[in-house]
Amino acid sequence: MSIWTELGPAPFRVEYIDAAGVRTRTLRAGAPNAEAVVFLHGTSGHLEAFARNIVAHSAYDLHAIDMLGHGYTGKPAHPYEIADYVEHLLAYFDAAGIQSAHIVGESLGGWVGARAAIEHPARVRSLQLLCAGGTVANPAVMDRIRTSTKQAVASDDIELTRQRLRLLMADDADATEELVEVRHAIYHQPEFVANVDNLLSLQDMERRRRNLLKPEDLARIAQPTLIVWGRKNPFGEVPEATAMHEAIAGSRLELFEDCGHWPQHEQAAEYNPISLEFLSKVAA
Repeated sequence: MSIWTELGPAPFRVEYIDAAGVRTRTLRAGAPNAEAVVFLHGTSGHLEAFARNIVAHSAYDLHAIDMLGHGYTGKPAHPYEIADYVEHLLAYFDAAGIQSAHIVGESLGGWVGARAAIEHPARVRSLQLLCAGGTVANPAVMDRIRTSTKQAVASDDIELTRQRLRLLMADDADATEELVEVRHAIYHQPEFVANVDNLLSLQDMERRRRNLLKPEDLARIAQPTLIVWGRKNPFGEVPEATAMHEAIAGSRLELFEDCGHWPQHEQAAEYNPISLEFLSKVAA
């Protein structure tokens, strides 16, 4: 299966939207008159991370975007903090006519989604935190993200991109050659190369600490919340997930076996029904 055959059963389009001056790549699919579901990827990621989820969720108005500075979205020349990502997300909402949405955030995307839910509760109907970042500052993990990404961006050797993508997965086979080629092309845009330090700015300890989601922040999340975590997540251990679950009142925690950092991709057959069940209970 390729990305395009996975998407093929559902009508979709990829387009660019001006989000307060930032040219933003988005994949649109599903039912435009239904409630919006917005998919947000992780650090140095891109919207293709959700290719295995679009068809299953096509009863909703679907938006998978390249976040600020990522993928083929515009890359302002300054370090990105969580408030910048949230500002861009809400600008996208406004440009796309989304009053409020169910947010599905993987890794960095979960960090951004959680902060949006806290600071702008009227814009977030529900929250899915898929191996979400932002609750700890682990120097070893931060260095692994920074070093592996910069090496892959600095060299044209596609093997380094392949290694960076495999780092996310419990099974190397889930880092398909098609995904490797997509990411390699993205990593080697001149604008991406020039911007990579801004994109990785949250791997700086001082900057990361001031952006962290503390337990008292998580306790402010009032929206229905689903937490999904891979037991083999290389960027965060299970206690991080259980701490989120304990801090967010009424949240639901699902732990996936033999799963790394992309549960929605690695275990799509398990994740999609859980997500749909969750959404069916929280959608109006």
